[in-house]
Amino acid sequence: MNFLKAEWKNLALFNYEVDAKILEKYLPSGTEIDLWNNKCYVSLVGFMFKNTKVLGLKVPFHVDFEEVNLRFYVKRFENGEWKRGVVFIKEIVPKKAITFIANTLYQENYETQKMRHEIIENENSKTFIYQWKKNENWNTIQLETEKIPTEIKVDSEAEFITEHYFGYTKINPETTFEYEVQHPRWEQFEVLNYNVAIDFRKTYGNDFEFLQNTNPTSVFLAKGSDIKVKNKRKLETVFALEEAYH
Repeated sequence: MNFLKAEWKNLALFNYEVDAKILEKYLPSGTEIDLWNNKCYVSLVGFMFKNTKVLGLKVPFHVDFEEVNLRFYVKRFENGEWKRGVVFIKEIVPKKAITFIANTLYQENYETQKMRHEIIENENSKTFIYQWKKNENWNTIQLETEKIPTEIKVDSEAEFITEHYFGYTKINPETTFEYEVQHPRWEQFEVLNYNVAIDFRKTYGNDFEFLQNTNPTSVFLAKGSDIKVKNKRKLETVFALEEAYH
């Protein structure tokens, strides 16, 4: 059953190469860090939710809204194949009801802040701006792109970043929630210029303060598409099963 159906539009992706050790305490049981060309990434992602339905229903005033999240990439081996997914450090949205539902049902780390966005279009390019307010200060991510989308190439960094179709949530050291996200392959817009003006420590804590002085390894904008989020399932990890038998 679909927990959520929506459109994800204009995904601004700022990708940082980091030391995998930083992420170990956030790693859900039963998963491992997913690397690309031996590089470990976290991504700062801003995008729009459009036409959102929860359990098939549109919730008034909660249909179209912004989200900004910080995430990293994992994989899980099951039934002879690798499932590739993401883990969210924090997800910021402007709607308290979204935060309540996500944190209660999925035990994600959502936070409600004032948010706004803007798209500025001129003859040759488009500029996308996502902002959120934290402690009376506005944080901003902004990028200017070409107007014509292009394919995301096979085996590219952009493919690695966008082609993860599961979400994993660390509930406790033994328990992990898994949910599937379905969407078609995306297109991307080439980025001409970008700007990141955010307080990483106040937004994401001391573990990620170092990103304040780190340049992204790559920046791109994915066009997005319709998406479906399936209902979560609880994973019985090997560690938990071993504990049960002793």
